[in-house]
This record gives sequence, structure tokens and C-alpha cells, in this order.
Amino acid sequence: MVADPNIQLPPAILLLGPTASGKTDLALRLADQHPIDLISVDSALVFKDMNIGTAKPDAETLQRYPHALADVITPEESYSAARFRSEALAAMADSTARGRIPLLVGGTMLYVKALLEGLSDLPQADATIRAEIDERAQRLGWPAIHTELEKLDPVTAARLAPNDSQRIQRALEICLLSGRPASALYAEQQKQAAPSYRFLSLALLPSDRAWLHNRIALRFKLMLQQGFVEEVESLRAKYTLHADLPSMRCVGYRQAWEVLENTLAAKELEERGIYATRQLAKRQITWLNNTIGCEAFDCLQNNNADLIGRRVAGFLAD
Repeated sequence: MVADPNIQLPPAILLLGPTASGKTDLALRLADQHPIDLISVDSALVFKDMNIGTAKPDAETLQRYPHALADVITPEESYSAARFRSEALAAMADSTARGRIPLLVGGTMLYVKALLEGLSDLPQADATIRAEIDERAQRLGWPAIHTELEKLDPVTAARLAPNDSQRIQRALEICLLSGRPASALYAEQQKQAAPSYRFLSLALLPSDRAWLHNRIALRFKLMLQQGFVEEVESLRAKYTLHADLPSMRCVGYRQAWEVLENTLAAKELEERGIYATRQLAKRQITWLNNTIGCEAFDCLQNNNADLIGRRVAGFLAD
């Protein structure tokens, strides 16, 4: 069915960007200026009790500026892109029904893609196959599993780093369960109906990667000073966790886990954590540049917040 062009769709805002680019501070400022409801687009913020390592806003800030889809599940659980799409659309509908504007803020680009384009009909996770893949990876290393994936799905393998364990595991699992390349299934996906919103898509992107790298390093060092390793220790005591859970695969948590398991020297945690976070930022920037069409604003520009504020005000006035 073709939408009636005379019907004005309700507004919604996407505020995206790599980690440490200043998205949260800007979102809070926009919430002070407009009747905005914040919705998190972050695959790490969904976990309860994971606060320091996710750079989650503190309790006082969350009380003043509630974030839907933050603190949704325990670190023992998994949260899928399909669940995000369903719960994000519900939160957006609730916001709109109250005469407010949903603002989705974060850096998990897979969630954004799922929200805007729908999801492919892929096989569900299979614990037995995942265990077999993990066992081979432990013996042979993830680069060897990446090579295995390359034979079955060269298109997907070409876009994944040889040590991107989570994505390699899922892509290989899909190949083994379906008998077809994951890339082919994605290409054939039946797109679900696009959300009935008029989107303003904004991205914070640094003109100088060194600036972002310095921000990432300073933030990770601050996390360590705030007790990040102790946070992971408390999570291990409170919950039944293992290294292959999505929560413990989050950047920083993976490295802290290795320290607590004595497979990584404590003196190397800072360097390894910073490096992993920079790699995450690199992937986020690549995705924003190549996949999702956004109006880009330079993180380094002094009047950046004012420019975005005026753009949002103009959008809402249309």
C-alpha cells in the first residue's frame, strides 16, 4: 500500500556516531530544548549493572533523562536486533502518542539498520553448532575459522576481520544451518514495512581521527580509575557468566575478563582496551559513511551543538 502523501508523518530523530563522539551530552542538551524522549541504540547499555565499562549515564542523569532500552536485561541474557526493533518501535509509538518526539541515540549500527529496513529471515541460534565452532576456534584460532567461513561465504568473510569472533561465529552458523551463504540470505530479505515516521538522521563524525583516539584513551583510563575491573569482578560474583556471552564480549569487558582469568597481564589491559575501542569506532565510522545516510556534523567544531540545535528546531518546525 502506498502511503497517502497528504498525511504528515510524526517526527523522529536519529543521533548516531562512533563511541566517545559526544552523542550523549548532545542528546541531553536537545532534551532540555525540546519535548524529546530518549531511546538508547546501544547493544551494551541494554545490560543491567554494566555501568562503568559502557559509559552509561549515572543514576541521577538517567532519572532526569530516562533512556528507554537501557538496563533491559541481565548480563546472563542475550538481546537481538529483532527484539530491539520491536521494543524501539513500541517506545517510539508511546512517545508519539504523548505528543513528544522520540530521539534514538547510540552507535549500534546493526540496530539502526534493523529499525529502518527490517530483518532478514535467518535461522535461530543453535547452541550445539555454536559450541562446535567455539571448540574449533579454541584449538585453531579465529583466523582459521575465518578461513573456513571464506570458503562458504566469501562475501561475508571479506567484510569481517579475522578475529571478529562474534560475527564470524554467527555467519558460519547461518551457513551451516541453512546450507547457504549468510550474504545471500541477507540479499533476499523481505523488507518489513518502514517505520511510519519522518526521520531526521544526524551523525557526529570527527574530521580528525587522532582527536577521537585521544578521547577514547582518556575515557578508558578514567574507567579504570573508577573501578572498571572491580565492576567486572562484581558481575562475575552476582551472575553466572562465561566469556562467550554477548555481555562479556563487549569492548573492554572482554579484556577485563581475560585479566581476571589470568590470560592477559593486568599491565596490558589499558593498551588492549583502548585499541579494541578504537577498532570499534573505526567500524562505526565506516558503517556510517557507507551504509546509513545521515547529515554529518564534525565533532571538533566548536559551535557543533548550536548547529545541530538549529537543525533540529528547523526540522520540528516543518
